[in-house]
Amino acid sequence: MRERLAFSRDSSRRRSFRKLGRSLAAAAISLAIAVPAYGISIPTAPAISAAETRPALWVVRDADTTIYLFGTFHALDQNQAWFTPGIRTAFNASDELVLETLVPEDPATLHAVISGNTEPQEPKVGEPVYADRAAPSFVASAGQAMSAGRQVGMSVDNGADFVLRRAAETSGKPVEGLESFEFQLNMFRTLPPAPPQATVHSGSALTDMLGVMQSSWKSGDNGEFVKLLGNMRAQSPQIYQTLFVSRNTNWAGWIANRMAQPGTVFVAVGTGHLVGPDSVQQQLSLRGISSARVS
Repeated sequence: MRERLAFSRDSSRRRSFRKLGRSLAAAAISLAIAVPAYGISIPTAPAISAAETRPALWVVRDADTTIYLFGTFHALDQNQAWFTPGIRTAFNASDELVLETLVPEDPATLHAVISGNTEPQEPKVGEPVYADRAAPSFVASAGQAMSAGRQVGMSVDNGADFVLRRAAETSGKPVEGLESFEFQLNMFRTLPPAPPQATVHSGSALTDMLGVMQSSWKSGDNGEFVKLLGNMRAQSPQIYQTLFVSRNTNWAGWIANRMAQPGTVFVAVGTGHLVGPDSVQQQLSLRGISSARVS
């Protein structure tokens, strides 16, 4: 009986870890949609042909350093036509891949990090041994986004970040994170709730919005992302400051420091960080570093 209970606890822990890891990977979607998408009309998703699939790519360079900035979408359908020859050429030419964070792949490491950011609770049938301490609004938003995404065939495993990481690891390319996994867990845990007056998209509206944003991302049209960021900035300024302004500023500092070293780097972060008045590129311009869109 004790052995079965221990096995049940271990299985529950593993399920909890997988769930929390996937929730974090989906966070950029859920928090860029479910929290700030207040009062936004949802247009019909345009049909995108393979020839029109060109997600946005920027470049920052000097005499001996090239840094590509690729705006990702964290959950996608199985169509990987977005990994175009132009993007692949830039990726292959890079010495390393840099993502927002690296979710630990070693089970023991993942266990240690998540356990340090979760609260143990008395085991109950059908419930995880560990409870999320993340903000309730984040947990709800992540769950809604993942559920809505599945309805239109989207998966975090097909997301641009995961695809790029797998490609880098297969080719032996070093992979680095701009932030630690623990930092992101703590950040999401301390986010304030969405304002009470907010009208949050859910259900079919959220599914439709995910479809529109995926199509817009694949075509390189960042207009929908700019709208969402504008709404977050107006209605949830603290969340906007935490998720975008502060992090974009830090990442611009990392890029500025990296420009002092020769080489080529492929930086892939959520598209929301590369658009709008507080984007990474704008933060770089404040440091006297220019960027140019190449795709």
